[in-house]
Amino acid sequence: MIEKSGLQVATPLADFIEQRALPGTGIAPDAFWTGVADIFARFAPENAALLRKRDTLQAQIDGWHEQRKGQPHDAAAYQAHLRDIGYLVPEPAPFAIGSEHVDDEVARMAGPQLVVPILNARFLLNAANARWGSLYDALYGTDAIPGAPTGKGYDAARGAQVIAWAKAFLDDAIPLANGSWAELSSDDIALADPAQFIGTSGKGRLFRHNGLHIEVVFDRDHPIGATDPAGIADVILESALTTICDLEDSVAAVDAADKVAAYTNWLGLMRGDLTETFEKGGKMMTRALNPDRAYSAPDGSAFTLAGRSLLFVRNVGHLMTTPAIRLPNGEEAPEGILDGIVTSLIALHDLNGRNANSRAGSVYIVKPKMHGPEEAAFTNRLFDGIEDMLGMARHTIKVGVMDEERRTSANLAACIHAVRDRIVFINTGFLDRTGDEMHTSMQAGPMIRKGEMKASDWIAAYEDRNVQIGLACGLSGRAQIGKGMWAAPDRMADMLEQKVGHPKSGATTAWVPSPTAATLHATHYHRIDVFTRQVERAAEGIAPLDKLLTIPVAVGRNFSEEEIAQELDNNAQGILGYVVRWIDQGIGCSKVPDIHDIGLMEDRATLRISAQHMANWLLHGICTGEQIDAALTRMAAKVDAQNAGDPLYQPMSGREGKSLAFQAARALVFEGVAQPSGYTEPLLHAFRAQKKAEVELEIA
Repeated sequence: MIEKSGLQVATPLADFIEQRALPGTGIAPDAFWTGVADIFARFAPENAALLRKRDTLQAQIDGWHEQRKGQPHDAAAYQAHLRDIGYLVPEPAPFAIGSEHVDDEVARMAGPQLVVPILNARFLLNAANARWGSLYDALYGTDAIPGAPTGKGYDAARGAQVIAWAKAFLDDAIPLANGSWAELSSDDIALADPAQFIGTSGKGRLFRHNGLHIEVVFDRDHPIGATDPAGIADVILESALTTICDLEDSVAAVDAADKVAAYTNWLGLMRGDLTETFEKGGKMMTRALNPDRAYSAPDGSAFTLAGRSLLFVRNVGHLMTTPAIRLPNGEEAPEGILDGIVTSLIALHDLNGRNANSRAGSVYIVKPKMHGPEEAAFTNRLFDGIEDMLGMARHTIKVGVMDEERRTSANLAACIHAVRDRIVFINTGFLDRTGDEMHTSMQAGPMIRKGEMKASDWIAAYEDRNVQIGLACGLSGRAQIGKGMWAAPDRMADMLEQKVGHPKSGATTAWVPSPTAATLHATHYHRIDVFTRQVERAAEGIAPLDKLLTIPVAVGRNFSEEEIAQELDNNAQGILGYVVRWIDQGIGCSKVPDIHDIGLMEDRATLRISAQHMANWLLHGICTGEQIDAALTRMAAKVDAQNAGDPLYQPMSGREGKSLAFQAARALVFEGVAQPSGYTEPLLHAFRAQKKAEVELEIA
């Protein structure tokens, strides 16, 4: 650690700031560190006070339920209690957000959104470059259409399926004046609406539908185009309009070295020079950011379209502190404040002429896990302070509010009002929201089974209110309204069938787990005109708060021994499968096989819900500690078998007492009731730091 303006700063972080992040921004190191110290002095105490208020409110809610144990739930009295303690606040008078200088991808377009762990440069580049994707490739290599390719080379029968599907899609999105795209025999195209044709690029013809672009490639020299009656070689869709580069739930960053690695990748993105070299198929490859795409308009004038996804960065929330900086009193600094400062500093490289990201001159920060409007207002003032420190105009830093905590959902309009001049994004997140639902009402009784949550009253109201309140606050045409992740990257047929519900809901974006999924999900935004749908939904009333506050307890239900065993095994397997990679290998997000060996994209949100569910059932006597230990032991063997092909994997079974991963998983359950808001980060960070220390000791 070295001293900077009264702060103790880890040397790797100080070196990164002074040698890499500051040069080119016009900010001198001494001025920067003076500003950082001032930000922490002003905001760290308030950050701590907000966390204490969370604990106070939780204790008051717990006490209310404990006093009424065994009595029927009184919804009116419960809601009155929430108002009395300040958990529920008065609704603001009608208002419209005032966010300005917002890029079209966020404000005026509707399409898929990727979320990618910021520690993995290769994944970052793939996501940033997923602005455009081949529909032919996305269909050919997935189960989006029945069957699968056969043989080692190109399967012409599979190709015919792909081409038929893609041309049927073109018939819907870009209908011809006469006939079908399947009947087209040349590149001489007459459209039903000629205005949809907007340009050419080499052998590509560019079209626009529902605000999204489609490029049809005509190339008779291409192996596919050579066999196509019209010479069509591919259909390229504008896919991931936006990407969230994640410093939070999908990464395992527990110390200064981890934070510097994350910030380094963000710097590469904002400078536009991030590259990654890796081996694939026995060959070394280097990946870089795609350039913009050049076209000629019908009148011969030149224009370009963005070649990359517009990038957000998700900072951590208010809870965690980081050993990368210690405050003058010796305490660790709030990690979310550090993220806000450093990611905004780095974004100056984009704003100061690089133009690697925002054409509108904005910095896009998603702020997760805020509890209610007080915390949103705190973030707003923090961003004011960071803007002043970095010489940015007011509201240059935009904010995305994750509607994933119960107090935020119940006060969503007030939360939006607190950041009304910088908000550009709200969304729903089923898993974290369910985890907070269970923790907030932990003392109310045993929860229904995890798989039944999606059919409960509170979640239907949650999903509806998010869109309805967002529209009532004027987000349409100014900000994104988003929906959650499709977690099964290998199940694209199911995604095509189900995820169309997100644009139908009036959401302008929804999360997808891969560039391929982004291309397939983009077809939904051609099927549904989201902005027309928003006009329809704006005429609705807002779903009642009463339904949102319905507690998903299993009233009067006796779970069978089989149900209990199934639920415990399912939760235990999910917890262990994720935690073992987090603790032992520092992998914060990956495709983790579930109990049925189906690969699911897992991050800390999935861990939170599983751990809280087991903790709740243990608290209320649905199961015993011995049953939980037995399930964890059984599932450790299963998870070991699922990871048998990983040379870096360290088995848990038979060494449960020595495996830090197993001990972490167990602690998440047995200490789950006591964890702040049911979050998993405090325990994960502690066990991961211990694991890193053990590895360093072994190396030494």
